[in-house]
Amino acid sequence: MAGLVAVQVPKSPIFSSPIIPSIFIKPCPSPTILGSQSPTSLSLQPSLSAPSGSPRSPLVIRVNETGLEANSAAVLKRKRPGRIVIPVVAGILGFGLETSRREEERMEVMEAEGDGYSVYCKRGRRGLMEDRFSASIDVNADYKRAFFGVFDGHGGAKAAEFASKNLEKNIMAVVSSISEEKTGIEMAIRDGYLTTDREFLKQNVGGGACCVTALIHNGNLVVSNAGDCRAVMSRGGVAEALTSDHQPARKDERDRIEALGGYVDICRGVWRIQGTLAVTRGIGDRSLKQWVISEPETKVLKIEPDCEFLILASDGLWDKVTNQEAVDIVRPLCMGVNQPELSSACKELSQLSSRRGSIDDITVMIIQLGSFSS
Repeated sequence: MAGLVAVQVPKSPIFSSPIIPSIFIKPCPSPTILGSQSPTSLSLQPSLSAPSGSPRSPLVIRVNETGLEANSAAVLKRKRPGRIVIPVVAGILGFGLETSRREEERMEVMEAEGDGYSVYCKRGRRGLMEDRFSASIDVNADYKRAFFGVFDGHGGAKAAEFASKNLEKNIMAVVSSISEEKTGIEMAIRDGYLTTDREFLKQNVGGGACCVTALIHNGNLVVSNAGDCRAVMSRGGVAEALTSDHQPARKDERDRIEALGGYVDICRGVWRIQGTLAVTRGIGDRSLKQWVISEPETKVLKIEPDCEFLILASDGLWDKVTNQEAVDIVRPLCMGVNQPELSSACKELSQLSSRRGSIDDITVMIIQLGSFSS
């Protein structure tokens, strides 16, 4: 099979192939970690990477509203690498970065922060980082409008990359042309997810991605998910799950799959579709597309004074940390009289999950809802 390479399927609780020991895929370009596609997106090209070090030294990427910095942990004891600053102009604030294959292999952590939000993404112990995220804020609107997303890839990072680059664009293309009615927003989100899925399947690459997104629009919070990434809001200190995980163990999802001729069983201690995939919705998953749909579930609510903050995270967090535990840890850091410590809260949640034995990628995004209320 000229031009093909054999890749061992990772032993993941999300994606498993107990029957076939390996799969074959065409070589493809190195992944791109992307955020908003607005003209003000930030990007890090391979030629702007951190100073050379050990090929295995981890790469840490930090993004904020004024620039982007990449540094290798292996050179911290030597001269600190210089900061790469890319100016940001007024308008839609977003970020993105591109990495070479060598940088991708070393990538350990991605961080970003902006006005009212922070995100921390840490590589797990299974292989290359497959989680991605995106964030953008429209600072010129009469009201603040923002879009945030966390994307958890499985079977590779391609679907997560694609969703982080295109999902917001596809959703906003519909939102801009509808009325402000609740049903109109929900249909716009649905169309955006379905369009992104169709466009990704045309890329003829494998893998899939779970998604959770939050659109803040006209003082409303619109939260959607497809897969087992989760959104949890603190309402006066009480954790309120705004999404429900799409897993084969969920009865309505299992019934839907079986009605379509599929089967659900336990493999390696985890409920899976056709003995392979542990989620029932998401972007991609071409080989299981008959059962793994991309249609999201969406919830719309008004941002009230007691709506304090929102946590978007991949299952690398939620598999080890309960909803209320997460809120209890974040609240003192985000709701105190001093400057909110969103970045510290993201890291603390990630570290707690790691200490409890998580080997998955962990992405945590915290959004202060008061910063976007009308």
